[in-house]
Amino acid sequence: MTALELFLRALTLQAGYNSALVAVGAGLLGIAAGGAGAFVFLRKRALVSDAITHATLPGVAIAFMTLVLLGGDGRWLPGLILGAAVSAAIGLILVEWITARTRLGEDAAIGAVLSVFFGFGIVLLTVIQTMDRGRQAGLDTFLLGSTAGMLIGEAVMIAAAGAAAVALVVALRRPMTMVAFDPEHAATLGIDVRRTDLAMMGLALIVTVIGLKVVGLILIVAMLIIPPVAARFWTDRVDRLIVIAAAIGGVSGYLGAALSATAADLPTGPIIVLVAFALFAASMALSPLRGFLASTLRHRRFQHRVHLRQGLLAMARGEAIYDRLTLSILRRRGLIRRDGVATEDGRGAAGRALLDEARWAAARRLRADDPVLDRYDGLTPIDDVLTDDQVAHLDSLLPKPEEAR
Repeated sequence: MTALELFLRALTLQAGYNSALVAVGAGLLGIAAGGAGAFVFLRKRALVSDAITHATLPGVAIAFMTLVLLGGDGRWLPGLILGAAVSAAIGLILVEWITARTRLGEDAAIGAVLSVFFGFGIVLLTVIQTMDRGRQAGLDTFLLGSTAGMLIGEAVMIAAAGAAAVALVVALRRPMTMVAFDPEHAATLGIDVRRTDLAMMGLALIVTVIGLKVVGLILIVAMLIIPPVAARFWTDRVDRLIVIAAAIGGVSGYLGAALSATAADLPTGPIIVLVAFALFAASMALSPLRGFLASTLRHRRFQHRVHLRQGLLAMARGEAIYDRLTLSILRRRGLIRRDGVATEDGRGAAGRALLDEARWAAARRLRADDPVLDRYDGLTPIDDVLTDDQVAHLDSLLPKPEEAR
């Protein structure tokens, strides 16, 4: 069976029970991460989410050691997730406390918490590897994620937590939107900005702890940030951004899991992040709103309009045209012949361009304070700005052809 056939089977949930579980779980995680990450992105708190993800490691290690001491299986996922949540919450509270109670900026507080918690977690993992019980083998996969052997209970837990995160996004979207864009105004309306910020970070925390199994604590921050950043290329509205970010996250998780199912050596977490980045790159390139291809085309059209306008004015004034691009544009439009002589259509277009310039000059002279005339850019016809009566009045003020001679 070819890789393409395996991929299609994985996409249609026919590649086996475990592959189907992983694909569904990763898709649900991506939806939750995209929706929650939208507000983290809008609030410009990406670094805080990075601190949260790294702060989960000591919690995972301590939870493992506690479970072993209690005589249980150290790799029991609900216990590890609970430990990660507690540890990440402590890290988040520390960042908020340091920022509020000291002169340190938020970036310095994040750097301190991130490095200390992550370093402490690595030390604990080293200690765990020396333990003679607890089935510690594979515990370090929480760094990069591991979906091999995911159980139905784990998939259900990820789905339930993801649904809870999505429900919180829907319930809190209005206050979180106001705080993200204008916290001072939100405070005047009675919204508790600090609690709303904590709610945003709480959503990031939920996504982080449920994503440990699939993506890992190092890469889960990418699932929080990349989908909303990609969605931003497609819309200016918050509600649409949330939906698009959730869709991009869900597609990334589902496609990444399906791709990793085609080869046993492909890790699921990094593949999911790479798929998310591919969607981000496609959005950056193809979006008609902010994509660089659309921007390039708009710039090229504007450039051609400028050259066309200047070429027509030069023709009307009897000036020589030396610019090759201007000559090329005029020739393609049938306005001049190859020998540089204007065609009949070219003479008509040149006359209209010169008349439009004269009308704009008269309008700016007579109505200098009219804000409507701020639309003058040297390219927009005055007929698109003023009414027919206003244009006719300007024409009555222009010198007649015999007067001009």
